[in-house]
Amino acid sequence: MSLSPPNNGSDDLIRHLTADLAPVQRLRSPTVRALLWLTVVAAMALALIAFSDLSAVTRRLASAPDMWMSALGSAATTVLAALAAFHLGMPDRSRAWALLPLPAALIWIAATGAGCLRSWLIPDAHAATMGEEKDCLLFIVGLSVPLSALLILMLRRAFPLDPGLTAAMAGLAAAAAAATLLLLFHPFDASATDLTVHTFAVGLVVVANRFLGRRSFDMADRPARI
Repeated sequence: MSLSPPNNGSDDLIRHLTADLAPVQRLRSPTVRALLWLTVVAAMALALIAFSDLSAVTRRLASAPDMWMSALGSAATTVLAALAAFHLGMPDRSRAWALLPLPAALIWIAATGAGCLRSWLIPDAHAATMGEEKDCLLFIVGLSVPLSALLILMLRRAFPLDPGLTAAMAGLAAAAAAATLLLLFHPFDASATDLTVHTFAVGLVVVANRFLGRRSFDMADRPARI
């Protein structure tokens, strides 16, 4: 009984289809990538400290519990929102990761709101003028642009199943980082107008990231990663 020679047609087809495929590159863990982005934020903070009166900032934070609680809340929101964004960027992660920065964000909002009471109760409290409020808005939005762009660029290497939610978390991380760094140049007490302007600036960054970041994800040529 003779055996027929093997058919090499399928092997040739497989070799033809896989000839130009690039090797699959494994992504670092979400925690590691979040730490890399936070390292850039820390480097930016060190650069800005050179232009800030750090001793005056330290005295203000020490004398006003609401200010350091607000700073703690915004800094924690930065870290947790960045971590949530990188987890949401993975196709096998739950959308529940979007809830991770919520407790820190609530502390941030509550502490800033408490600062408004101090500006009402203390006669010599320095509330921000409209010009200073405008500077706050421009600072948060302006600093959020490069931080958001870097985050979106890093997230594009993954494959988020919910690009809009992932981009929104990236926007929250960038805006919270900018708001935290603003404390280096925020020599006045919180007020209702101050809280409104900060909330508007953060909301604007989140919405812009959700829209522009989602389009960026949709337009990206994202090869499969594992």
